[in-house]
Amino acid sequence: MRRKTLLFLSLVALAALAVQAADLNGKWVAQVPGRQGGTQEWTFTFKVEGDKLTGTVANQRGESPISDGKVSGDDVSFSQTMEFGGNTMKFLYKGKVSGDDLKLTREREGGGGGGGKGGPTEIMAKRKAS
Repeated sequence: MRRKTLLFLSLVALAALAVQAADLNGKWVAQVPGRQGGTQEWTFTFKVEGDKLTGTVANQRGESPISDGKVSGDDVSFSQTMEFGGNTMKFLYKGKVSGDDLKLTREREGGGGGGGKGGPTEIMAKRKAS
């Protein structure tokens, strides 16, 4: 009986580790496709508490907070609201973290591209060494 209990506790511990949120804390840097075919450097700064994700997105246009941030295992999602010429736009991000790599897809809420194009924008960010 003791052996079964030990096995059960070991399985529970492994299951808890499997659903633990990925370590996104810190700064992540990405080269994001721009409107004219060039790239822009963006910095994502994240803080994870449980399954809640907070932080900012910074680029040449400035810095804006993220909202609705969630982390579940290696899945991540959040949104960013920005002002362009008096218009408010909300961008939705979804992705996966794998070690020091973060692959995101960015779309404008309501459709349209994340980078001025017709579809979603793929972003690959790397953890910035501290």
